[in-house]
Amino acid sequence: MNTAAATDQTTFGPLLREARRLRHLSQLDLALQAEVSQRHLSFLESGRAQPSRSMVAALAEALDLSMRERNRLLNSAGFAGIYPQRMLEAADMAPIREALDLMLRHHEPFPAIVVDRAWNLFSANAAMQRMLAAIDDVDALWARTCGDGPRNILKLTLHPQGLRPLILNLDEIVPPLLARTAREAMEHAEIQPVLDEVLAYPDLPRRFRQIDLAASRLPVLPTHFRLGGNDLRLFTTLTTFGTPLDVTTDELRVEALFPADDASRALLMALAQA
Repeated sequence: MNTAAATDQTTFGPLLREARRLRHLSQLDLALQAEVSQRHLSFLESGRAQPSRSMVAALAEALDLSMRERNRLLNSAGFAGIYPQRMLEAADMAPIREALDLMLRHHEPFPAIVVDRAWNLFSANAAMQRMLAAIDDVDALWARTCGDGPRNILKLTLHPQGLRPLILNLDEIVPPLLARTAREAMEHAEIQPVLDEVLAYPDLPRRFRQIDLAASRLPVLPTHFRLGGNDLRLFTTLTTFGTPLDVTTDELRVEALFPADDASRALLMALAQA
């Protein structure tokens, strides 16, 4: 491992430059958005100038960085992060847990889950449990796809012993799903091992291993399952907290699945009544 390179990646200038390039912004573009001169921005990226806390905040805002990345950028410039990160189980996170539980319950009888950026599962409603139970024993399904590690929705979806054999429109959903994950992994290192594991599945079709970062970013993700001889057509929406005050909250995603036709609605209703 190149120690110099590893150290370089933790300093302010390279982090700022990488964040800008990931967003396909020129120095002039970012300078205009942050209301700073292009010359000063160049000095910041090269290390010839050191930023103030307010300058780091302005650049982070212009780049629309996540709270975790804003803390990281502040740390790299020698400042303490300003956004706390609490465990979801913490006492002062009770209102967040209550809001999530309410959203999941209100989505019944349709499946809904709460995940983080890396697709690790925080919670699921009863409808999601019923849908998985219609496939196999739920604990056995998670054990096959995730082993002893965290329950992960991306692994569950694409593992050869998970949901993948039941999905009939893989070519429609896999490219944007992997592209979104790869884009997130560029800035959030904890996501990369999950993506690497999924891409290493031995029978994952080769066409899916070449990720197109510009793959379609549809507002919803349609999925066609063959479930117990029945067609189940769903579309998925992702909801985030609009005004998060915490890193954990900022990274939560509520994934709600809706029936895409009357037959699918009837099937989910039947599972709820069984």
